[in-house]
Amino acid sequence: MSPDRSRLHIAIQKSGRLADQSRQLLKDAGLKLSQGGKNHLTARAENFPLDLMFVRDDDIPTFVADGVCELGIVGQNVLEEYALGQPGRRFEEVARLGFGRCSLKLAAPESLNFFALPMLAGQRIATSYPRLLEQFLARNSIEAEIVTMRGAVELAPRLGIARFVCDLVSTGATLEANGLAPVADVFDSEAVLVRTAKPLDAAHADKAQALLTRIEGVIATAESKYIVLNAPESALPAIAEILPGAEAPTVVPLVGRPGHVAVQAVCQESVFWETLEKLKAAGASAILVMPIEKMML
Repeated sequence: MSPDRSRLHIAIQKSGRLADQSRQLLKDAGLKLSQGGKNHLTARAENFPLDLMFVRDDDIPTFVADGVCELGIVGQNVLEEYALGQPGRRFEEVARLGFGRCSLKLAAPESLNFFALPMLAGQRIATSYPRLLEQFLARNSIEAEIVTMRGAVELAPRLGIARFVCDLVSTGATLEANGLAPVADVFDSEAVLVRTAKPLDAAHADKAQALLTRIEGVIATAESKYIVLNAPESALPAIAEILPGAEAPTVVPLVGRPGHVAVQAVCQESVFWETLEKLKAAGASAILVMPIEKMML
């Protein structure tokens, strides 16, 4: 069945480390998703003109670049590896999503007591990201042989395929289990929302912007907190300096307490116990910290 071109289409990972978080992001943006399509390769939003397409992560850039899907959620590592093999960037990164963070790292056998980048010269390096690695080596004026593998890269030194590897690292546990240690950062990555560079008609552009606004609101609320406190007016300058990431807090006089005010602020950075202790030391009292369910920027 061909896609319904009256609706938006977004490509997300069918399975893997970004799949569940991508679905949850869309649900947090208020979309009610109903599974559908052969082999569950598609889904439809019941309350928004959007269809989802579940595909392999390395196919998402192609779907978006070719305009099959107007939008996609994909790791920057996959996106940049694809872009380096294309004559032009046929997509636009519109939002960083704050999840799926990882790093493409060079790793060496732990038996190497010392490592410096020039040691890579003339060596074989196994990776699933040959273009990103090639760019890194060129940037550092290093000539080495790149061995492309589609999986199990960390086994390459043990099998004698390559001495070094360049692989995605989240915790480093897989490298450690295979006697490897990270020695250099090649590319830092997280999940991003991308949009096709092909022109959208006015109706589709409006739908895409409406969805982006919702997603930006979800991202903004992920770490944001709503803070309410009482304080003497004289303490306001010090309190404003302490409130993390707050812009123009609301200040209201307290009835029956001359010289005292209530302060309300949205803090777009983490609020730790140390922050509350500093606020109290500055003169604040009755401090409340509350989560924010929804926010529209």
